[in-house]
Amino acid sequence: MWKSSTAEAPAHRDRLREPERGGSRLKSLVWLAIFGLMVYVGWKVVPVLLNEYYFQDAMQTAARFASVNRQTPQDIRDSLVKEAVKEDIPVKPDDIHVTNDAGNVQINAEYSVTVDLQFYQWTLNFHPSAHNSAL
Repeated sequence: MWKSSTAEAPAHRDRLREPERGGSRLKSLVWLAIFGLMVYVGWKVVPVLLNEYYFQDAMQTAARFASVNRQTPQDIRDSLVKEAVKEDIPVKPDDIHVTNDAGNVQINAEYSVTVDLQFYQWTLNFHPSAHNSAL
């Protein structure tokens, strides 16, 4: 009696596991789709974030050297608008606020960029600022 049931046991286990055979393949496809989606979103968003970083750096440089170069707030604003155009940033001269009080330069800007992900419109709001405190 034991010998016959032992011989049938492995076949019985295989029949029970048969529906599970595609489970790991489906799980792999789901993870691959999630990974692909993350790469796609990164491909669309990272350039926007890099442009914001470069613009922030240009603002910091302009604030640092504004008092040395004796630039007026309008000159600073104009140079930052040129930098924004170069970096493909949708900022207008009215969006850049520059104050220059006795060598202390403060620059603030506000703008938004909409990233088209084909299935969602993601609006990123940026508020870069830079300052230079005179010694």
